[in-house]
Amino acid sequence: MNHGTFLSFLLPLLLIDGLFAFNLNIPVSSLLTKYASDIAILKEKAGDTKYFTNDVSFLRFRLANEDSDIEDVAVKFMETAKWRATSPIVSAAKVAVETALASENGWDNAPVRDAAPFASIVNEYITPSQILTTTSRAGDLVFCIRAGGIDDQALMSKIDSDQLVEFFLYCKEVNSIVADLRSAQTDRLVTVVVMNDLSGVKLLGDATFRNALSASSKQATDLYPALNGPTMLVNLPRLLGALVKLFTPLFPEAVRKKIKFERGPLQGVDDLQEILQGGSGREKLMDELDQLLYSS
Repeated sequence: MNHGTFLSFLLPLLLIDGLFAFNLNIPVSSLLTKYASDIAILKEKAGDTKYFTNDVSFLRFRLANEDSDIEDVAVKFMETAKWRATSPIVSAAKVAVETALASENGWDNAPVRDAAPFASIVNEYITPSQILTTTSRAGDLVFCIRAGGIDDQALMSKIDSDQLVEFFLYCKEVNSIVADLRSAQTDRLVTVVVMNDLSGVKLLGDATFRNALSASSKQATDLYPALNGPTMLVNLPRLLGALVKLFTPLFPEAVRKKIKFERGPLQGVDDLQEILQGGSGREKLMDELDQLLYSS
């Protein structure tokens, strides 16, 4: 595998959106007070705020552009505001999350899965065994994806890349709503840690699925600023692990700072649902995340 082939395989999997770029120890209430006037400007620009979860949604735009003039931030913000006001993804996710939270147990994932774009097709191939979101002990959301467990060729024979991008943006929207709600509830800025488990991933073959994943991530960077924390690539195949050591120094420094390559997390986990509350693999994963991401 030459340099170009390696990068074309690896880069779509990185999902780079940023590290913990903000001091998570600063209470959200303090940040909302600090940027109250800027948030008010963004809310006025938006006009109708019903397409946003709460004030944390506006705060994230300011945090992602702290060095910019608020009027410049507002220009970027309005591009997203226009998208949110017209996208069926936003309205579908809002209703789905409200329904999920209204369940007796505090969360029912079925309405969220059923409301996803092209759910009748995608849910046949993507289940919580391959993609799910859980919560770290620190309170961040942990979005886990095991692409090697997905029959991507069969899936992509039934939908196109743009449709799959919509599905992944819907996943991001759901996580964004939950993160903003929890940020307000806990007074801590909740982020999304992306854990890309490469167990069983095919080094060669159809890259359409990976490219759709990458395309959705690039769009999400603008649509959901200051939402993502670190991205972790875990359980790399032996050959890929060797290539990572060889080629990682060639990445720009900014890229090298935003990714973590780890062998341990999710090893021995046959089904991602094992890392949910009460699952056999949860405590081990939580210990590993504490050590890798939250230890001082």
